[in-house]
Amino acid sequence: MRMEYITAAEAFEKWGVSQRQVQRLLADNRVPCAKKYGRSWMIPGDAEKPADPRREKKPPGQSLSSELARIIEATTMPMPAYDPDAILKTVKEEKLRLQYEAELAYLRGDFESVMRCYDKTEGDEASRLRASLAAVVAAISLGDYPAYQKIEAYLKSCVGAGRGSNISAFAELTLACVAVSVYAPNMVPGWLSAGDFSALPPQLKPQYLLYLRAKYFMCIGKHEIALAVAQSALAFSAPMRGVTFPDIYLRVACALACHCLGREDEARRWLLEAMGIALPHGFITPFAEPVSDFGGLMEQCLEEAFPACFDAVIEQWKRTVKNWVTFHNHFAKDNITMILSLREAHLAQMVARRVPYSKIAKQHNISVGRLKNIMLEIYEKLHISSRDELAQYVLITNKGDGS
Repeated sequence: MRMEYITAAEAFEKWGVSQRQVQRLLADNRVPCAKKYGRSWMIPGDAEKPADPRREKKPPGQSLSSELARIIEATTMPMPAYDPDAILKTVKEEKLRLQYEAELAYLRGDFESVMRCYDKTEGDEASRLRASLAAVVAAISLGDYPAYQKIEAYLKSCVGAGRGSNISAFAELTLACVAVSVYAPNMVPGWLSAGDFSALPPQLKPQYLLYLRAKYFMCIGKHEIALAVAQSALAFSAPMRGVTFPDIYLRVACALACHCLGREDEARRWLLEAMGIALPHGFITPFAEPVSDFGGLMEQCLEEAFPACFDAVIEQWKRTVKNWVTFHNHFAKDNITMILSLREAHLAQMVARRVPYSKIAKQHNISVGRLKNIMLEIYEKLHISSRDELAQYVLITNKGDGS
């Protein structure tokens, strides 16, 4: 018996979905026996609309907690070092592939795509919670405060509703990532400051948890400890197995800790090593985020080893730095950049972290005397008189709970 076929246009009318959705289903090979001829698709006339995997019923006994654990374990595999995008071809399950798409988009600075991936998880709580880790920081980079508030409220609801479970713990982990990223160490959960990861899902790789721990120590100015933690975390990584998010960010953390300690040669080595892993694949975000913190070293390394990536990294930094400062102000309950210029705010942050004046002056091509005069102007604007008081503004160490 000869099989009858229908076109994609006929399929979307029959199935009651958009033409774009039909094209996506066909591109993902989710319509059995569909054939492509040139640019056109022929679909079996009796083909049913594929079920939405986000709304498929879970097998009996499969809880939200166990589904989250499964997704975490399946989406923390190393990506192929020669071609990280190849992971998308090896991961067959759509919801898992979506998580990798979001991570790749984030690393490349395509924050709009990260948010689109997050939106696609609606209706699948485990996938949504997992995707929140990338989406919440993407919202900050975009300066999309409403989107951030929505994700934050969702995470806080997970913490409140699932206290004691890995649902609550993962939501807290995501909020902790935000806290250390905007230098709000008083807002991290107790388990992170104590280094107790026992409540977190065991499927989480230790590298990422130790990366957050290193970031926490950077926030409170304990750079030697931060460096030791980051180096220890890298010891967990099997060399040449592939590329992971922590592989890159831990090296950047080591570079920044060395830079703050005045060990510039080591900082340069760590930074170039991280760039060698990431930049050949267009992963610019790990370097755009901390440009200000490196005081010129980032630009030097880019010009020296990856000049073709220089403009992309610096342009992303220019687009996003104001957004991160704005969110810092939100957490601090102080609009410091309404009082100080961005340059003054950056100098104030370095001084608050007790970076030596001589080092700051050298990085910014000014004399120590000029820097001291700038700092006196900053103190006058903020109505303060000491570095400790300054730290209360820019490091958020004494602001209450920040809620």
